[in-house]
Amino acid sequence: MRMSKMYFKTYHDDPADAVIPSHKLMLRAGMIRQQASGVYSFMQPGWRAVRKVEQIVREEMDRTGAQEIHMSAVIPAELWQETGRWNEYGPELWRIKDRHGRDFCLGPTHEECFTDVARNDLTSYKQLPVNLYQIQTKYRDEDRPRFGLLRSREFIMKDAYSFDVDQEGLDKSYMDMYHAYEKVFKRCGLDCRPVEADTGAIGGSNSHEFSALSEVGESDLFYCDKCGMAATDERCACVDAKAQDDVEMLPLEKKETPGTKTIEAVCDYLHLDKKQTIKALLFVTYDEATLKENGYVAAFVRGDRDVNMIKLVNALNIPEFCIAFADEEKMGPATGCVGGFTGPMGLHDCTIVVDSELPGLKNLCAGACEKDHHYINVNYGRDYKGDIVTDIKMMKEGDPCPVCGAPVKHTKGIEVGQVFKLGTKYSESMGAYYLDQKQEKHPIVMGCYGIGVTRTVAAVVEQHHDEKGIVWPVSVAPYHVMITVIKPSDEKQMEVALHIQDELEKQGVEVLVDDRDERAGVKFNDADLLGYPVMITVGGKASDGIVEYKLRRDEDHMEEISADEAVKRAADLVAAERFGC
Repeated sequence: MRMSKMYFKTYHDDPADAVIPSHKLMLRAGMIRQQASGVYSFMQPGWRAVRKVEQIVREEMDRTGAQEIHMSAVIPAELWQETGRWNEYGPELWRIKDRHGRDFCLGPTHEECFTDVARNDLTSYKQLPVNLYQIQTKYRDEDRPRFGLLRSREFIMKDAYSFDVDQEGLDKSYMDMYHAYEKVFKRCGLDCRPVEADTGAIGGSNSHEFSALSEVGESDLFYCDKCGMAATDERCACVDAKAQDDVEMLPLEKKETPGTKTIEAVCDYLHLDKKQTIKALLFVTYDEATLKENGYVAAFVRGDRDVNMIKLVNALNIPEFCIAFADEEKMGPATGCVGGFTGPMGLHDCTIVVDSELPGLKNLCAGACEKDHHYINVNYGRDYKGDIVTDIKMMKEGDPCPVCGAPVKHTKGIEVGQVFKLGTKYSESMGAYYLDQKQEKHPIVMGCYGIGVTRTVAAVVEQHHDEKGIVWPVSVAPYHVMITVIKPSDEKQMEVALHIQDELEKQGVEVLVDDRDERAGVKFNDADLLGYPVMITVGGKASDGIVEYKLRRDEDHMEEISADEAVKRAADLVAAERFGC
């Protein structure tokens, strides 16, 4: 491809609304164009990168025996109503109506559609196992789309669904996909860590998230170097402080604590450590169908802890969108809470959720549900009880590993894929059954496996860039080689450039020739911004058959070599790295 003929434009300045490298660089490099908030078009180089990732995904899926099909993105509401997700999924589900008033949604994921296919076609144990997948545009009506392709409202995803006769079969299908995902992300050039994850709106029993390590990632990951434990903050079980069974309960006392509305303030006033206090957080919940208020929740953790919202909604068995922080002035008359002075005693008409750590601790300080007053020597069982007692606290770096007890470490990650053990959640609700050898009916056991294709492209840019631009791995680069012609009007320079291009393309190497009538500095800046792996410059020594050769990832090492040697080196590099192995 010659850039003088290419529909192409780069930009010198960072876009005003872009805050992370992948968003800035992909816009500046002319890879994507924003059409609306969270909605992007792909220009030629961007689309080539997407197709490279799709091809890697296809090859690894096909290698496992999975079969590619294609579903419609427009899904009738009836399918989602069968599983209850029409209401459960919440406002991110992009609902539409046709001209006759019938309800549809733009598919954010396709469990119902694939289960519908299975229940009609997979009726005998002889037909199982089966794994079907698609690569398709998905839609989620994000409240706050941001970070370019990392949180958009329209995106490309590979979703696969396995169908097995039993749990043992599911376990095998799950691990087949798990290992295939490891290969996909390795081939894409990503430093990726699989971690235990929450199943969220997809449901099921077990899940692993594949996270590309990045400072801009939205996933908080905790891991243990000693035993290998790794999990998202949503999933990571916290170890409770050692129970104080040998500590005597002291008499309950009410203390006047004027103006102490925070844990810090009451600790300063009463000369306490935060670990001797109980923190209260107040919430209102909503009906998932009508979104009307349907109750209050008071959650309690140790004073130095934070509440993990995913653990809390899982404990309450409600969708994440059905909870919000409460208006304390409104909640007070209904429940007895007092803003800044709420404790577990004196509350009524609300669900009390107590972190699993608190029952083992003795003589704590908590709000008295009375302005400017706290209780000290508060003890679980004697003074208060919870409607739900479970782990709702947030993991912190340095906390003990739930597996081996060693201090955990924290990092950030970009979720690029996730695998789920769905079990019979969808097959039972939608009537997807098979007959065994005895003609007895059983629900099909399912798994679900997703890869964010466009998120993967953005994650690659996040991990592979420098101050000048993108540094593409060979396997997913839009082009393998950039040939910059200093003076396109010079016949010899163009002759050498086109010779290199022709020889490389004969060997399957993808080449872009910058033959634009631009200053050399503009061309070099664009070459660095675009970041294609091999950079060949054809200039004043072309008449001697000499060109400049360097790799984008090794900016400081440029060599003057013959054009034929440049062809050989580039071809050898691409042959060695194009499959990302």
